[in-house]
Amino acid sequence: MPGFKTIGVIAKRRDARAGATLRELRALLRGDQRTLRVESATAEHYRLRGVRAVELQALAQSCDLVIVAGGDGTLLEAGRALAPAGVPILGINQGRLGFMVDIKPEDMRTSLREILKGRFVREQRLLLSATIQRGKRRRGPFLAVNDVVLRNQAAVRMLEFETWYGRQFISRHRADGIIVSSPTGSTAYALSGGGPVLHPALDALSLVPICPHTLSDRPIVIGCGQPVRIVLAGAESVRAMCTADGQVNEELRPGDTVEIRRARETLTLIHPANHDFFNTLRNKLNWGKGPDRA
Repeated sequence: MPGFKTIGVIAKRRDARAGATLRELRALLRGDQRTLRVESATAEHYRLRGVRAVELQALAQSCDLVIVAGGDGTLLEAGRALAPAGVPILGINQGRLGFMVDIKPEDMRTSLREILKGRFVREQRLLLSATIQRGKRRRGPFLAVNDVVLRNQAAVRMLEFETWYGRQFISRHRADGIIVSSPTGSTAYALSGGGPVLHPALDALSLVPICPHTLSDRPIVIGCGQPVRIVLAGAESVRAMCTADGQVNEELRPGDTVEIRRARETLTLIHPANHDFFNTLRNKLNWGKGPDRA
């Protein structure tokens, strides 16, 4: 029985499809004589009986592999929690696009059997680490798989802020905010904001202004050798928000500094042996597709 012996499972809640996938996973893993652990909130939500339910942090410490049945949002939450322990994650797509959860439910049995035989691709993804400095008070670090975003809380006002790369001043911006994206996040919010797609093997970040007032304020790509610092300016009444993966939120005030750097932790993803990043882009973004011509 090569490969992963103790396998954890996390499923998207409030989704009947994920529940069906979860039960099929349970039967498949038991039939293959793997030790199964189910995240406690998942087990409770789907009222699973006869399984060992453990908290998320304990799952990271006790498993060789964690399977996430859900969308990219479910994997983002799991990834931030599991990455510090180094446990690899395999994604079953129960969402919409699914750039990271790349196994279709109908292919799950075939793909999982191959992976459990040792035929798979292991991929390391860089993570972001963000801290917020307000005077002498420091908050964080906050991990992010996709992006760290600074955004105005007021719907009809722009923010003013400075960006720095280490000690090098980049620019002063007037915009709705800015997205600092990892290569993984370059196909998420940053892509919607006009940012470039980054190959996941790159040691790079993209800075994507959100609706900038100056049309020449364009996205840029930088290396990970220095931290990015964003200093919020403006009147005392200005209120902004710093978010990690759109799931962790911290309020910002003028004078606050957000520092984003490459995290020491990495996210380990497991893919089927035939995984191809460019094929994923073609399928998810409909590249190179159109009406057939005779």
